[in-house]
Amino acid sequence: MHRRHTLLPFAAAALGIALFSAMDAFMKGATLAVGAYSAMMVRSLMGAAIMYPLWRARRGSPPDREALKLHALRGAISAAMAVTFFWALARMPMAEGIAISFIAPLIALYLAAVVLGEKVTRGAIIASLLGLSGVVVIAANQLGARNMDGEAVLAIAAMLLSAVLYAINLILQRKQAQIASPVEVALFQMSFSGLFLAVLAPWLLVLPGAAATGQIALSALLAAVSLMLLSWAYGQAEAQALLTVEYTAFIWAALLGWLMFDEQVTGATLAGVALIVLGCWIAARQGRPVHSEQTAL
Repeated sequence: MHRRHTLLPFAAAALGIALFSAMDAFMKGATLAVGAYSAMMVRSLMGAAIMYPLWRARRGSPPDREALKLHALRGAISAAMAVTFFWALARMPMAEGIAISFIAPLIALYLAAVVLGEKVTRGAIIASLLGLSGVVVIAANQLGARNMDGEAVLAIAAMLLSAVLYAINLILQRKQAQIASPVEVALFQMSFSGLFLAVLAPWLLVLPGAAATGQIALSALLAAVSLMLLSWAYGQAEAQALLTVEYTAFIWAALLGWLMFDEQVTGATLAGVALIVLGCWIAARQGRPVHSEQTAL
């Protein structure tokens, strides 16, 4: 019985990562159809519509002023993070995009030092150098394959910018977890993301067709279910113990990229992700486990 309860958080986390990877794939398809901005705006509104009944069912009460300010700040950052992430993902193989996004927790180590006053250890520096080396390997392979194509450079830059924004998101997530439930966080993050993106709707919004709408709706549902599975899993087991499960996102990204977009995984990508994962593992061994894949999307 004890073993079964011990394995349940791992199973929930693994399923949550698989669903989030599927969400990435459907959002990539929607982004190719209507653009990253439109796909993300519509998904944010759909996600909020899904989360609101759950929040009300849990008898959620409106957050106070300080919590609302934090929700709004994270919603704005999440909106920019997601748009840059999916814009880049539409322009590179899924496996490579997810691999580069893994560097976010290493960036968060330095942001935590600045924002939270945490000490950057020697192990964290080594971890960061390994992660950076992995990104360089993947980027060099991507640029070489496309003969230094300008769009490839922009895609890599956008993915790295998204990783920086996600690292900021991770810092805010620590503060947010102390004052709000996962359901409240998800609801208000999606709501504020949608509101901030809606400001540009008169100029940028492209209404999705039936196929893209279906992909976005499915993405919103998958994101909501995945978020709740991961929140439950991390509430039942130590984050450090579950960290390795998050790297299964690369496997799912490679598989879904191959099945849905006929993308191939190169040896350089595998070498790069190995360096990044090793860096994150070393960082986790320093006692600073953080999420590796962009499950805040």
